[in-house]
Amino acid sequence: MFCKIVAGEIPAEIVAETPHTVAFRDINPQAPTHVLVIPRVHEPDVASLAAAAPEAAAALLSETRRIAGLEGHESYRLVFNTGAEAGQTVFHAHGHVLAGRGLTWPPG
Repeated sequence: MFCKIVAGEIPAEIVAETPHTVAFRDINPQAPTHVLVIPRVHEPDVASLAAAAPEAAAALLSETRRIAGLEGHESYRLVFNTGAEAGQTVFHAHGHVLAGRGLTWPPG
């Protein structure tokens, strides 16, 4: 599904695009700000992305920080779920930028 968002085949509320990433609002937000940041290259999870394309992983991390700032947040949570048991439901590497409310620990 995320590859189709990157290709423009599935609509999404795009927040920002770079040559390496696409950021869009989550359709099931868990915080007032909940933006997904995905690499344009397909890897099933962030660990695979870091191993196969470290420059894409670095661009993804850098963009998450920029997105939090664009959304007006200095404090935010960045979540990468890796594997089904960790809650990953879409197997295309992506980070969740969460902000806009108090976030408790442990996360759940």
